Amino acid sequence: MAHNDTYLITSSEIEAAFGMPDAVKCVENAFRLYGEGKVQMPPKVYLTFEKGDLRCMPVHAPTLGIAGVKNVNVHATNRELPTVMALISLVDPETGFPLAVMDGTYITNLRTGAAGAVAAKYLARQDAEVAGFLGVGRQAQTQLDGLMITRPGIRKVLACDLDAEKARAFCRWGAERHGIEAAPSSAEAAVRASDILVTVTPAREPIVRDEWVRPGTHINAIGADAPGKQELDPSILRRAQVVTDNWEQASHSGEINVPLAQGLITREDIACDIGDVVTGRKTARSRPDQVTVFDSTGLAVQDISCALAVYAKLTSTEGARASLTRIRFF
Repeated sequence: MAHNDTYLITSSEIEAAFGMPDAVKCVENAFRLYGEGKVQMPPKVYLTFEKGDLRCMPVHAPTLGIAGVKNVNVHATNRELPTVMALISLVDPETGFPLAVMDGTYITNLRTGAAGAVAAKYLARQDAEVAGFLGVGRQAQTQLDGLMITRPGIRKVLACDLDAEKARAFCRWGAERHGIEAAPSSAEAAVRASDILVTVTPAREPIVRDEWVRPGTHINAIGADAPGKQELDPSILRRAQVVTDNWEQASHSGEINVPLAQGLITREDIACDIGDVVTGRKTARSRPDQVTVFDSTGLAVQDISCALAVYAKLTSTEGARASLTRIRFF
């Protein structure tokens, strides 16, 4: 297929074309392709800076006819700029031509929320009604948006944050957006009451104690995304069915990285990857009282699957293409 133009796609153009329902479909399919061994996806590579890091995430998905790379930073001390910023490039595998360069920040936020939603679809109890949130930044919003798609039975949200006003604001937003009960809470009370617990913090030591987690709870562990980060008491991991998005990534930068390094858990304590569950190869929840944990580090195939859907929609007609910025590199 011959190409002449590379499209430059902005966050506002992506937001107008792509929402959480789209992301949930793309991410579930991405997990399925990964579980079926239909993607070429090396683990993400980290460059560490004094105040943050830069991550490079390449992938080739032959069945989607696409390849690409996401570059994403995490700089937690940013004040004028987002703490997470990303750029995605899509490449035609047949020719190597750069089809598009697009903002990846919105896609990163959306697909991470969608990943938690898909995990909850397969791992949480069917009767889950209460969702607890530790950390209420932008990612907590997309996590809740995703959960309300795959677990529409959620009727109540409890939220805890170091900034009490942020927790209150999150609850006001959640109640108005989803028509559910939402209230600020202490960390302990939120954990003890939760059917689904979402942790979205930059913590480097456990903030969720084992004795707080009641039988049957599902935990989406989202915050630990770099070496040294952890949010859960390792004792939780020892008694839970732990599902990673990718074992290799999670072992050095996910929730399991610290307890693995300390010898508190082993690979045998990890049930499987989420792709195994989505494809039906493994069943992660075998009984109602089982505690389940999803260790999310983020997969490049999630980003590229979402980016491809955006690209296809925004370039589907000549009229749509005409509204985009183009550049000719060659």
